[in-house]
Amino acid sequence: MNEPYASGDWVVMQGREKEFVERWNEFLEWTRTAFTECKSARLLQDAEDSRHFVSFANWDSAEARQRWRSTPEFAQKFGVCRTLCDDFRGTDYTLSAMV
Repeated sequence: MNEPYASGDWVVMQGREKEFVERWNEFLEWTRTAFTECKSARLLQDAEDSRHFVSFANWDSAEARQRWRSTPEFAQKFGVCRTLCDDFRGTDYTLSAMV
């Protein structure tokens, strides 16, 4: 069940939430086109704090996820999202259980 995930915890600048969602969508649309090993991606917005988002994407392999991160396009597209944020924390996970 060792399915790899990439996750981000984003705190977006006040008033930039809509732009952030648009840029994140562009980033992950490129990802899904360029890296078919990315199975899916989700962006969740906090119901109580509209500036807080959590993203996660599941991958076929940790190696594919690493290839994605090592591209210049990743740096550019991720950077656009990151510049709209006051804070960001990224983490890798593996699936342990599913109901």
